[in-house]
Amino acid sequence: MSNNLFDFGMIGLGVMGRNLLLNVADHGFSVIGFDKDEAKTSALETAATAGTTVKGVPDLAEMVQQLKTPRKVMMLVPAGKPVDDVIESLLPLLEKGDVVIDGGNSHYTDTLRRVEYLKETGINFMGMGVSGGEQGARTGPSMMPGGNVEAYGHIKPILESIAAKVGDVPCVDYLGKGGAGHYVKMVHNGIEYAIMQLISESYALLKKGGLSNEQLHETFKSWNEGLLQSFLVEITADIFLQKDDKTDAHLVDVISDKAGSKGTGKWTSQDSMELPVAVPVIDTAVAMRTLSGYKDERIQAAQLYSDTEFLAKLTQEELVAMVHDALYFATILSYAQGLAMLFQASKELQMDIPLPKVVSVWRGGCIIRSSLLEVFSKAYANNAALSNILLDAEVAGIIKSVLGNTRSAVALAAQEGVPAGALASSLAYFDAFRSERMPTNLIQAQRDYFGAHTYQRIDIPGTFHTEWGQN
Repeated sequence: MSNNLFDFGMIGLGVMGRNLLLNVADHGFSVIGFDKDEAKTSALETAATAGTTVKGVPDLAEMVQQLKTPRKVMMLVPAGKPVDDVIESLLPLLEKGDVVIDGGNSHYTDTLRRVEYLKETGINFMGMGVSGGEQGARTGPSMMPGGNVEAYGHIKPILESIAAKVGDVPCVDYLGKGGAGHYVKMVHNGIEYAIMQLISESYALLKKGGLSNEQLHETFKSWNEGLLQSFLVEITADIFLQKDDKTDAHLVDVISDKAGSKGTGKWTSQDSMELPVAVPVIDTAVAMRTLSGYKDERIQAAQLYSDTEFLAKLTQEELVAMVHDALYFATILSYAQGLAMLFQASKELQMDIPLPKVVSVWRGGCIIRSSLLEVFSKAYANNAALSNILLDAEVAGIIKSVLGNTRSAVALAAQEGVPAGALASSLAYFDAFRSERMPTNLIQAQRDYFGAHTYQRIDIPGTFHTEWGQN
């Protein structure tokens, strides 16, 4: 056999594909990448670290022929039809036992379909979420693979070598059957949406309370050195210092308030309703991004409903402490809802998602990495079958310690007219979750009244219907 056989192949040499492949090469594996754009194949070779074995080719068949068997091929191409097109191109070139990994943001139902489709050929298909962005791909991402467990054995040494590390533990692990990898990444992105929205609402409260960008920088910087330590809080602190290169303003103040999205948060919200499981903080985050797009209507409404001055008699220190605790509380609730969704999906969709491993994989490299994940790791160490982390005693102690300030912050936002829907929905979820008896008995009565939908009683077993209004 030729000596130039390669360990790992990549289809799609955009920023993520190129950086991930160079990361693999840096860890001693020989790599080959394919892209129709020869400028990208050249850029791959140019960017390679001296002494590593890196090759770029514009011909897919050439790439596949030069891979060691069983071949390990990853694709980082746009989700949807492009993935199916690549699979069809690969099929005549691959053999039984080869491993194909989709590292893009595919919907888990597409991944399930592809796993089943390729199973007949003996080719192992895996869906893998990758988080950490451009820098993470190059220096150590968090990776969430799912699918065929035997196939994972073939790629495990490569993935563990390139993953982010927390201590000596790589932030990658086998996360379940079928579409589990992409399902976990979808929920990761939903949690990401929620936390970003919560941070923006906290910013709105602090800004209305009079904090300058410099003070906001110092506030978030100090928060990142304490209980709120996380990647998103860290970059938020940096953002407030960035000056605009076109004006004398801070850049954050000249950025449009119409937020974009790629849809993965929306998928989390939609799929939660199918299970069903409640993720209202994520739902609200998706809705607020949608609302941000109503710019023309918002300008008109602002003229109809004039804003108020900040009325609260609080020192800035009191305001900062209050918002800190509310953000901490609501961040915990965001993770709680996402992890509860994974717990339910694992059972309902028979994916066998190991939540302790999910939390471990998220501790480094990914966008939602935070010190809170260490707390959740302990919770799952105590009870790996925990249905909701709010049921853990240590988490309950943390929640109770910040609950008073959270209620005050949500009330303050309502009083001051600051849109803080995600903060408010986190509190509403918590209050419902801790209620031994909710007022939904009245809803059951209403449903039976207008639609004869029946109801259950608390004192007698069985199903009942009443002819209402007969008294």
